[in-house]
Amino acid sequence: MASDKTALYLFAHMIPFTYRVKLPPCLLTAASCSVGPLLWIDRVGREEYAVGRPLEDEAPTCQLAEPHEAPKRPGRAQMSTFTKLSAGQQPSLSVYPRHKLNKINENIYGGFTEHMGRCIYGGLYDPTNPNKELIDSNGFRKDVIEAMKELNVPVVRYPGGNFCATYHWMDGVGPKEQRPKKPELAWLGVETNEFGTDEFMKWCEVVGTEPYLCFNFGTALAWVEYCNSTQDTYYANLRRKNGREEPYNVKYWALGNETWGPWQVEQVLAREADRLQMTKEDYAKKAYQWAKAIKLLDPNVVLILCGETGHSSWDHHVLKECVRYDTHSLGGSTTASLIDMHSIHIYTACNKDPVKNAFAPLSAERAIEICAGLIDLARIKNGVPASVPRQTICFDEWNVWDPIRAPGESGAEEKYNLSDGLAVAIWLNVFVRQSKYVGMANIAQSVNVISPLMTHKDGIMKQTIWWPVLLFCKYMRGWVIGSHVSCEEYGGATEPQWIQAAKETPWLDVSATINEEGVVSLVVINVNPEKDFEIEVEGVQPKAGSVKRHLITGKSWDVVNTNDKQEVGIEESEWDGKGKTVFPKQSMVMLRWQS
Repeated sequence: MASDKTALYLFAHMIPFTYRVKLPPCLLTAASCSVGPLLWIDRVGREEYAVGRPLEDEAPTCQLAEPHEAPKRPGRAQMSTFTKLSAGQQPSLSVYPRHKLNKINENIYGGFTEHMGRCIYGGLYDPTNPNKELIDSNGFRKDVIEAMKELNVPVVRYPGGNFCATYHWMDGVGPKEQRPKKPELAWLGVETNEFGTDEFMKWCEVVGTEPYLCFNFGTALAWVEYCNSTQDTYYANLRRKNGREEPYNVKYWALGNETWGPWQVEQVLAREADRLQMTKEDYAKKAYQWAKAIKLLDPNVVLILCGETGHSSWDHHVLKECVRYDTHSLGGSTTASLIDMHSIHIYTACNKDPVKNAFAPLSAERAIEICAGLIDLARIKNGVPASVPRQTICFDEWNVWDPIRAPGESGAEEKYNLSDGLAVAIWLNVFVRQSKYVGMANIAQSVNVISPLMTHKDGIMKQTIWWPVLLFCKYMRGWVIGSHVSCEEYGGATEPQWIQAAKETPWLDVSATINEEGVVSLVVINVNPEKDFEIEVEGVQPKAGSVKRHLITGKSWDVVNTNDKQEVGIEESEWDGKGKTVFPKQSMVMLRWQS
C-alpha cells in the first residue's frame, strides 16, 4: 500500500504536450473518480481502486480518448455521453459497470391519482362493480392493487392536480353518508367525497406505497395536523374519532398545483405573457408564508414548491424568493430548509409524427438541467450553506398526453400506440440519466386517466406504455453507471421545435444502471423507423450465465393494445454476450447481466 512518502505520479498525455503531476495518496482515488469526459485513469496503482489492480511499478497514466471512441482498456467515463457519426460509420456502444455516477432515488417511479375521470371512482375505488370478485372489503379494486404492487410503486400523489384548487379535505372524512356532494370545478363534474383522506391512506397501506398530498392555500395546516399530529388537539382528535389512532406521518406535501396556470380557480387580475394568472410574485410570498407555518407544525415534512416547466421566469423567480437560509423559521436549525423540492410539469405529444412524438421527452431532460442550475443559482444568491441539503426536482406530472385527442373534461382516456410506448421509455431514460437532480417523478396518472392501466368491469388492460414502465420499475434501480453511444443523429423537425438547438437527438437513446447485487441493466431505445442497428456492446462481461434480453416493439408505430389483443408486450430471450447484437427499428431493448 502506498504511503505519503511514496512518490506517486499521474501522467496526463495531452496532445501535443505531456504533463506530469505529483499527487498525495489521499487524493489519488479522488482524481481517479473526477476525470473529465474524455479522460480515464489507467494503472493507478492503488489496491482499493475500483479496477482492483495491486500496486505496480509502472507509473499510472491518464490518456486522452479518441473523440469518437470509448476507452479500449478498463477505465471510467464521466457520464452518459454521445458522439455523432456520419452516415456509413459503424455505431458503437460502451457501458462501464465500475463507474457508479449517482444513486437513483426510487421515487422517480412514483404514481399519481386525481379525482378526475375514472381514476378514483372506477379505478382505485369501485364498490358498485357487479363483479364482486374484483373488489376487496374496502371497495378497492384488487387487480389495480396487484398491478401497483407489480410495479413496486414507491410513492403516489393525491388528490390532484387541478382538483386541488377548490378541494376541502374535510368534505372527505367522517361517515360517508354524511359527506357532502359538491360541484367539482376543475373537471366540471360532481364530487361525492365517498373517497377521501382516510380511504387514500388505507389504499396506500394495502399497496405498500407512500402518500404524497397536494394542497391549496386554504386549510392545509389543519390537514397536516389531521394526518401527522400526535397531540391532543382538535384535528388530531378528529382523526382518532374517525378510527385512526396513530398518525399517518405523511412526509411529502406540495405547496399548490400549477398555480401559474390560467385554468386554475384562484386568479388575480394581473397580466403576464398576455394571460390572466396568479403572478409569480404573489405565489412566492404565499408559498414562503405557508412553508414557514407548516414546518413549525411539523418540521419533518418535505415541502414541494410549485414550479412550471423548469426553465420559465416563474421557476426562476419562485426559486430565488423561496430557497433561502432562514434559521429563525426553522427553530435555529442550520441543516434544514423551508423548501425541499421544486416541481415541474411537462406533457409531450405529437400524434401526427411518431418519430417527433418519441423524441419529445428530450425537452424534459434539458428542462431538468436548466432547473438544476436555477436551484444552484438561488442557493448561491441567497447564501444557502452546504450544510443545507441541495433541493431536488419533483417531476410530479409527466406523460404523453394530447388534450385535444383526449380532453380532460371527458376523462382523458388516451389510447396509446407503439410510438407513445417508446416516448414513455425515453421519458424514463431521462429520469435515470438525470437522477442526480430528480428526487421524485410521478406518471400522470396511475389508472384510467392518461394511464398505462385501464380498467373494465371484468378486469384490466395494459396499454403499450405499461411495458416500459414495468421494466424500469423492476430493474432500473440502484446506481446510474457510465455509458457512451456513437451513432447517427436524427436531423428532422422536433416537438417542441427548440430541442435540437439545445439537445442532441441520437437515434439510440441509452441509460444504464447497476443494482446492489451487481446486475447491470442497459436500456437502448432505437427510434429509427427504418434501420436496425447491429452493434458490439463493449463492457458486457457476464460473470455467470447469459445476458437476459427484453424487447418491446410492434408491427407498426400505430399499433395499440385492446381488451382482446395485446399487440405490444415484452419478448424475452437470451444472448451469450459475445459479438454483435441487434437493436431493431422502433424498439426498446433491455439487456441484463451479472457483472
